[in-house]
Amino acid sequence: MKHVWLIVSLFLMTGLVLLCGCTGTQKNPAAPVQGAAGEKSVLNIGYQPSTHQMAFMTAYSKGMYNETLAPLGIKEVKAYSFPTGAPEMQAMLAGDLDFAYVGAAPFVTAVATGLDGKIIAAAQTQGSSVVLKSGLNYTSPADLKGLTIATFPAGTIQDTILRTWLKKQGLDPEKDVKIVAMGPGDATTAIMAGKVDAVFLPAPSPTTIEEAGAGKIIVQSGEMEPNHVCCVLVASGKMIREHPDIVTEVLKIHEKATKYNQENWEEAAQYMEQMTAMNTSVIMKSLHEWDGAWVSDPNIIADSVTSYAQDQAALGYIKTPLSGDDLIDTSFWAKL
Repeated sequence: MKHVWLIVSLFLMTGLVLLCGCTGTQKNPAAPVQGAAGEKSVLNIGYQPSTHQMAFMTAYSKGMYNETLAPLGIKEVKAYSFPTGAPEMQAMLAGDLDFAYVGAAPFVTAVATGLDGKIIAAAQTQGSSVVLKSGLNYTSPADLKGLTIATFPAGTIQDTILRTWLKKQGLDPEKDVKIVAMGPGDATTAIMAGKVDAVFLPAPSPTTIEEAGAGKIIVQSGEMEPNHVCCVLVASGKMIREHPDIVTEVLKIHEKATKYNQENWEEAAQYMEQMTAMNTSVIMKSLHEWDGAWVSDPNIIADSVTSYAQDQAALGYIKTPLSGDDLIDTSFWAKL
């Protein structure tokens, strides 16, 4: 029991804040700060405590932003942690974030409801898993009928993929299963306490649950929707129009951090531990178990992003038709 609650406690500490150089990690973004005459002196960047967004954690922890952006007048980079993409996009809609590492699906929902922003880079593909509570058997998706499944809120990547996949398997996501919206910490606690039968969460949560002996990974998200994009890097429309030089440099930092992580898993895991309080060994095991990949090129995710717009329209989440041009700006990548 001690082992289980230790892991749960660590997982719930993902909101802990740390200071790194001249940057600060915070939970609730304040209004963005501007310098004189429209100059930009502070950047607000949103992220989530997942292996999907480790490029940001590495760049932030290694001081890449300070080193690269100081010559452009940026004096401080503030990092804001969100449990899921839904509240993160609400913060961006409110104008509180300049950049966001977020799932492509909640970004699509936000654009359909008025968000002024564009995807400037991919961050990661696949990398989520369905975990079934210990003691339950699984041979096919039909075994999920009648179960309660916890996943991220409506309009997120996990919610969209799960509901679309269930339909493809002949299950009605509204009638055949009970889907409850939870963040990663709450969902992990719920399955460990036996309050839900399964979860569909991004890494490293599935590994955390397995390590506690509370469940087993039964389906990887790549099996549910092969080669789907999950997380992306979004820039606000204001940043794109008024500070394209900063957008360009942030994109370069993202690409540099992505390549660094691809070659330095253990060190990247240590940076994630610093920013989330998750155990490095659990993070490393998750990276060996997941079916995800860190990527940067926005061109390779265009079809997947637009398919989310179609899926969300089919689910009734959005009513505004959206094209790739509405969602992605590849011009900055083309200049690299």
